[in-house]
Amino acid sequence: MDRQPHTRVTAPGAKATAPGAKAAAPGARVTAQDLDASPLRRRRPAVAGVLTAALVGAAALAGCSSGQSASSVASQAVSAVGKGASAAASAASALASAAGGAGSALASVASGAGSALASAEARASEAVSAASSAVSGVKGGLDAKGDVTVGAVTTGTDNRTQVQLTVTNHGQQSYKYVIQVNFTDESGKVVDATAVTVPELAAGQSVQAAARSNRELSGTVKAEVANAIRY
Repeated sequence: MDRQPHTRVTAPGAKATAPGAKAAAPGARVTAQDLDASPLRRRRPAVAGVLTAALVGAAALAGCSSGQSASSVASQAVSAVGKGASAAASAASALASAAGGAGSALASVASGAGSALASAEARASEAVSAASSAVSGVKGGLDAKGDVTVGAVTTGTDNRTQVQLTVTNHGQQSYKYVIQVNFTDESGKVVDATAVTVPELAAGQSVQAAARSNRELSGTVKAEVANAIRY
């Protein structure tokens, strides 16, 4: 009797297993996520593991080449990084401190300059007031600005500014003089003032008199006759 090959009959609607293919393990479930996962995505954990192994191997190799253990090399690397971070923090702190110090120094300089300017202006105002009072204190005097000529401004041996005045009596009788001289800077601002007195001067006569500043003056200084009277 002829033997017929056995044929496995599958249930209606069930997929036949291809010859040579392994059947799925009993109870195993294949999800849509498993089917949709790309090969690259499935390889990422493996790549991460390879990189980690490579880093560990490099550390071990460095340790072996220097006669040190990998953990010792790693510890030294961490220590070096810590020292670098500490140095950077110290540098940043130093820069901040320097910036703060520079700001304080600038503020101090500005404050000092402001105080010096206020002091100079106060002294100039006092000098003008004193010279003006010397002129106004003479009663019955006559205007004599036309009798006074201002010479060149120079600096004396004591570093004070001075100027020579030429006083000529254009009157018909003898007169005494009180002259207010203002010292100004290039902009015309009064920086000092003084009063000069000339003893009795005969009619038609001339005399030299010197006007000197009360203190040292810096920069370009000019002189002018602010007021003059004869009496």
